[in-house]
Formats: sequence, C-alpha cells, structure tokens
Amino acid sequence: MRLADFILEKTEPILVEWETFARSVWAGAGMDPLELRDHAADILRATAWDMKSAQSATQQSDKSKGEGLACAGSDRVDGASDVHAVGRINSGFDLLAVVAEYRALRASVIRLWRESQPTSDLRDLEDLTRFNESIDQSLTEAVRSYTQRVDRSRQMFLAILGHDLRNPLQSIMMSADALPHGAETDPLVSGAASRISASVTSMARMINDLLDFTGIGLGAAMPLSPAVMDLRCLCREVIDEMRAAHPTRTFRFEPQGEFTGVWDAPRLRQMVSNLLGNDVQHGDVDGPIDLSISTDGAEVRLAVHNEGLEIPQDVLPMIFDPLVRLSSPQSQQQRRPGSIGLGLYIVREIAKAHGGDIEVDSSAEAGTVFTVRFPRRRAALLEMPIPLRTRECA
Repeated sequence: MRLADFILEKTEPILVEWETFARSVWAGAGMDPLELRDHAADILRATAWDMKSAQSATQQSDKSKGEGLACAGSDRVDGASDVHAVGRINSGFDLLAVVAEYRALRASVIRLWRESQPTSDLRDLEDLTRFNESIDQSLTEAVRSYTQRVDRSRQMFLAILGHDLRNPLQSIMMSADALPHGAETDPLVSGAASRISASVTSMARMINDLLDFTGIGLGAAMPLSPAVMDLRCLCREVIDEMRAAHPTRTFRFEPQGEFTGVWDAPRLRQMVSNLLGNDVQHGDVDGPIDLSISTDGAEVRLAVHNEGLEIPQDVLPMIFDPLVRLSSPQSQQQRRPGSIGLGLYIVREIAKAHGGDIEVDSSAEAGTVFTVRFPRRRAALLEMPIPLRTRECA
C-alpha cells in the first residue's frame, strides 16, 4: 500500500498515537480527546492529498524553500496547520510542545506504515520524500502562525497597557504640580513633589517609546504630521533643554546653512533628544557632545558626536535594533531615567519615515558619531497642502 493511501486508511490508529503524545505534553487540567486531537485529522488528510497531487521539480524546489502553494494539495496543508496552531495557543500549548507533536506524528506514521509490512514499491522512496516535505511544510506554517499570533497578542497587550497608563500618570503629575503651591514653606513636601514629577516624566518617556515601538511592530507606519519648520530653531531648543537637564555636560551646536523644510517637528525633536540623550549616557563625561546640521539643498545631514568609548564592532550591526543596550560600567552609571533600550530604534524609524536613514561610525581615536540624512521635502509630500508652522528663532 502506498504511504498516502495508508495515511487515509489508518487515520484513526495514527490519531490514537497523536492523542497519547499530546496528552503527555499538554499542561491543561482537562483531557478532552477532541481538544487533544485538535485538527490532527485535517492535517493528516491534507498531507495525504498533498502527496497524491502532481508536483514538478520546480514546485518541489519552491516547496522546500517554504514558498508554499507548490502544488494542488499544498494550500490544504497550510490551512490545516494554521488553524491547528491557533487552537494550540488557545489550549495552552507552548511552541516546543507544538514542534514536538509534529516530530512525534512523523515518527508514528513511518513506524506504523513499516509495521504494516507494505509490499515493496519502487515509489516508496518518493513517497517518503513527499511525506517529509509535507510534514516540514505543515510544521513551518504552524510555527509561523503560532509566533505571529503570540507576537501580535503581546504587542497589542503592550499597546493597551501603554495607553491605559497615561491617564493615571497624568493625574499623578497634576497632583505633584499642585503640592508645592499648597505647602511652599515645607521643603520636604516640595522635594517630594519634585521627585514625583521627575519620576512621572521618566515613566511617560518610557510609555511613549513603548507605544511607538508597539505601533511600528504591529505593522503601522510611524505617523507624521509634516509642516514647514525651521530645523535650526528646533535643534537649538533641544540643546538648551539638555543643558538645563545636564548642567555639568558640554553641548556644542554648529548649524551650517538654511534649514527650513517640510518635516514633523515633534518627531524630529524626539529624534534629536534621543541622540543627545544616548551620548549623555555613553559619552565621555568630560568631553563635549557636538550636534551639527548641514545641507546641500536637497538633503539635510544631522550628526551627533561624542568622545566616549568605542562601540564594539560586533555591536554595531544591531545597535539600532529594539531593546539593545550597551553594558559597559560607564553606560550603566549614566543610564538616562526612562530609557528602555528603544531610543536608537525610534531614531531610525523616524529617519525612515522622513525618507532618510541613519548610520554610526565609532573608533577609539575619533569617538562615535551618529549621522542622519533625510530629504528636505519628501517626494510623496510634494502635492500635499503643507501648513506653515515656522517662528523666529534666535
């Protein structure tokens, strides 16, 4: 008997072994056989029909690369595996248990088929190859569906959490602001109010970074509200804010050229603040932090330089990835309150949203410089009516 025919004829004995194994890896209290067998019969039938369908050498190659829909039965395999993965999430199976199920299924089918002592057929090797291909495809689709659903749920939870935390934080901030006015003569109350305000500001920064991260992770493009603005004025304001927040540090600003353009001012403020804050955390405490902007007319170049320790070469390729932090003793001591390792990631996303990009160069001799390049006005915005939001800047 051909292997595909064996699977269709002996589905029930195979399902009995599937159920037994699922029971051994499931942490659930109830042992409902229907739940243990969740879509297993559909997977087996889809595998058998996939093996029976015609498949060219090109389709086989595509299928081995996980490109799917390589033959007539392939879509059934993907569909059954997708539904099964979602069902396993709902039942409390972890991903390792799902992978183990497929490993056990493969072993059970081959063992039961061998024990049936089928008549030798020159096509047995082809049948085994097609069976393994189909199981691999099914496993790949199950893992993809499982991880996507878990990641989507995790990001949705973080997004909801971030939104829901804003209201109580706002209430705390308002209460802290009101405290000194009611007890101006009590230094203990004033000091406590200042500490509360500083802590809430740090928490608000973390929540904003978290919301940006989850929004981008859920597939949404970073939202922009472009307007005509003066980048030189914005950078000077951020520099002044950093000087006030870090009076012992030296900040230098060097603009070269004219910097009126169509950008999202709050996002660029966030980008510049994150870059300067990163240098405060990782740069030499005795060295200056330099912010420079220049333009060739069509493109703006914004660079932030510090004289801190060289960034290790193995870290550079992933420095803009989310939740990546340098672990040097100096950076640990200077870590900015409200930082959760998303600052540089958000900087990159802001640059990309403006049609630009960011790069970093670091050496022991020259220090570290982050360079952002983005167009003065994105092509996609050329036909949009742009509001004017400029003001005089010192």
